[in-house]
Amino acid sequence: MSFFRTLLNDSVLIRPPGFYIIGFETFPFISVYFIFLAFVYVITVLSNSLVIYIIVVNHCLHTSKFIAVVNLAVIDLVLTTCLIPSMINVFLIKDNFIPFRLCFVQMFVYYTFVSLESYALAILAYDRLVAIHFPLRQNSINTVQSMCCIVGVTWWFAFAVTAFSTGIMARLSFCGSVRVFSYFCDYAPVFRLACNDYTMQWWAASVLTILILVVPFTFILLSYVSILVAVFRMKNLDSRVKALATCVEHLILVAVFYFPLIIIFTIGFYLRLIDPDRRVLSLSLASCLPPCINPIVYSLKTKEIKIRMQALFRKNNVGVDQTSPNSSHTKVFALATALATVNMPSGDPQTNHALQASFFSLTVSHCNQQPYGHNSATSTMAEQNVVNLDSIPPPPLERG
Repeated sequence: MSFFRTLLNDSVLIRPPGFYIIGFETFPFISVYFIFLAFVYVITVLSNSLVIYIIVVNHCLHTSKFIAVVNLAVIDLVLTTCLIPSMINVFLIKDNFIPFRLCFVQMFVYYTFVSLESYALAILAYDRLVAIHFPLRQNSINTVQSMCCIVGVTWWFAFAVTAFSTGIMARLSFCGSVRVFSYFCDYAPVFRLACNDYTMQWWAASVLTILILVVPFTFILLSYVSILVAVFRMKNLDSRVKALATCVEHLILVAVFYFPLIIIFTIGFYLRLIDPDRRVLSLSLASCLPPCINPIVYSLKTKEIKIRMQALFRKNNVGVDQTSPNSSHTKVFALATALATVNMPSGDPQTNHALQASFFSLTVSHCNQQPYGHNSATSTMAEQNVVNLDSIPPPPLERG
């Protein structure tokens, strides 16, 4: 009966102005940790933004695989932005009060995007499964439309489940302490502060843990068991190595994300065998590091993204070189313009002849500086042209 009484109770609820976040009380040099997290945040934003930009502007990357990759990058960006700036404000600037409604907004955003991160890793496992099991039919099975549908369903499901779990927190009354021992407005530390029965919230937290961690992780494990079976059926050793090499980076992401969260949730939430401060530190690392590691270990190491990234940097370097006033491109252009000017009938033939020689010399030196191969035969011919040019007598002066 307490379960339904918690859901239907319309009695007076006590809602405080807000909560105080009080984690990391026993760590003496915790400010160093948050300076490190600030560095992690900058790296996360830059690397994930680069991944999103490269995939969006290159239409040839608008495939099912890179839809899954850009989905992961967007999730990492939002999750980190929801968490790290707030942690720096709370623990480094010492502004640890968070208003009541804003607390639940942060709780909703965090658990929504942690859920989406888990599902995004499962989607990447599905992409590897199709690619290895059906290499010839991959494009017909895993189409752009089907991948968009899968991503859309995971977003809808994560929003719906987290909205329900966060919404039932409004049925709690907080008449005692408002000190949340965590690094943000965490679900379990907040509902344990309630004065009335929180059985429903406890069950919601348990089901949420199963839905956002256990189910996707089980799917990933089964996918890789199936992948291993398919790989060891291959007769060619090189094919086995290549197939397994495409899965290594994804397995690293899975280990970095799932193992800390599953262990800490199991020991901390259910068994309560871990020190509270260590639990908070471990969970904060487990939440903040994967969004930084994902693009570095997986996305930016993808062959297609790496090629486009190198082309982008090369294009920017060439653009800077061409617009530089001291660059050889600019000098050649300016000299060619001057040469065209002095070729007018009113020009001085001696000056015209000198500028021609200078133009050829500069062209030869410019060719010698080109990064994409150097043709020594062409350079020699150009140098001969410059030498022979000196032996050509100047043209006769025009008579008025």
